[in-house]
Amino acid sequence: MPPYAIAPQYQRPVYPAPPAPAGRTEKRALASLIASIFALLLAMIGFLLGVLALLTGLGELLNFLLLGLPAMILGPVAYFLGRSAVARIAASPQTLGGHSTPVAGWVMGVIGTGAGALVFLIWFVLVLLANFGPPPP
Repeated sequence: MPPYAIAPQYQRPVYPAPPAPAGRTEKRALASLIASIFALLLAMIGFLLGVLALLTGLGELLNFLLLGLPAMILGPVAYFLGRSAVARIAASPQTLGGHSTPVAGWVMGVIGTGAGALVFLIWFVLVLLANFGPPPP
């Protein structure tokens, strides 16, 4: 049966061509995600090692302050790299892809900054209390 003799409701549907895949992923997006993961890991490790030092009585609280400080530094780095990557991807949607990676990086960077600041503050207060005692009334 020739194609013109087929009823219109039985003809093959015509679909539009799929969009061209976006090109490469922005490199700042991956750097943002890696920096934010390291910030979160440093903050969690610093907190857990500090708790372990308190429970075992090691008294090495000052060493665990050093893990909170890099987390506070890596968090904003991840945030700004992620925001920059999102802006660059939005500016050139056909050549750059991977929008969710930098968004995850800058959100985790904010969380890493907060976690690092919290760890640093907790252990800083504990070191002050251990060295100088409780505050006077």
